[in-house]
Amino acid sequence: MLYVKNLHKSYQTGRKSYSVLKGISLSVADREFVAVMGPSGSGKSTLLNCISCYIPFDTGTITLGGKNLKGMDENALARVRNENLGFVFQDFMLLDGLTVRENILVPRIIQEKVESDAEELADKLLALFGIASVADKYPADISGGEKQRTAVARSLINRPLLILADEPTGNLDSKSSRTVIESFEEARSSLGASVFMVTHDSFAASFCDRVILLKDGMVYDTLEAEPGHREDGRGVFQDRLLGAIREMSRMDSEISGRISPHRLSGSDMPDSSFPPTKETGRDVK
Repeated sequence: MLYVKNLHKSYQTGRKSYSVLKGISLSVADREFVAVMGPSGSGKSTLLNCISCYIPFDTGTITLGGKNLKGMDENALARVRNENLGFVFQDFMLLDGLTVRENILVPRIIQEKVESDAEELADKLLALFGIASVADKYPADISGGEKQRTAVARSLINRPLLILADEPTGNLDSKSSRTVIESFEEARSSLGASVFMVTHDSFAASFCDRVILLKDGMVYDTLEAEPGHREDGRGVFQDRLLGAIREMSRMDSEISGRISPHRLSGSDMPDSSFPPTKETGRDVK
């Protein structure tokens, strides 16, 4: 359903070019829940930006639902973002002047297609995610977990091919985080949704079918959960994730220890030191 092949992306700063994505290939199948993890500067948000068509990439291909996204004009890309992709952000991105129900309907309002089917789906999503009781409240009057569940519902109102989630639990406590991740699971089981999530949270990632680890703009490793893993299985999967992350960090520490400080300049600078402004969740808007 989503295929990314040999993706490259670089940024130009003055006369220097910084490679951020270095030949990344991955896929997300129908009804699959996939996470991407990695240290700051590894390319996670840049990858999400490229898939969401917010920034152009240098070379490679991104195919979504059989459509090659490279070379599309801005109007066509805007349709892809509105009709084929759903977005969930760390800071919710709800409109303060609209109620919860109206926020869920925003993508259909943009299309000027708020018809009976949209109204019915909004009501279904409100019930599905346990926020029907706050449907007529405004974002300022609800909790962070309720805000994020509203954002998940909004991402589904157009029945997109893929939900892109950028640190969806980053601003939430552990209880609210679990509720939001369970909302993604419910969206998959009840609505057939596919989810591609960037996260630093190993607990959130443990709910996924697969976790892709990025390091220095490349795929470092891919871990797969046991089919049908439940509570106990998630704990085992989270331990595997933490072990892989520790191993990745250990290798970085060993490399850093072998490089004397005076050599960390120019072409010798590791790619992980790429300016952090190029790798934050705020890139995706």
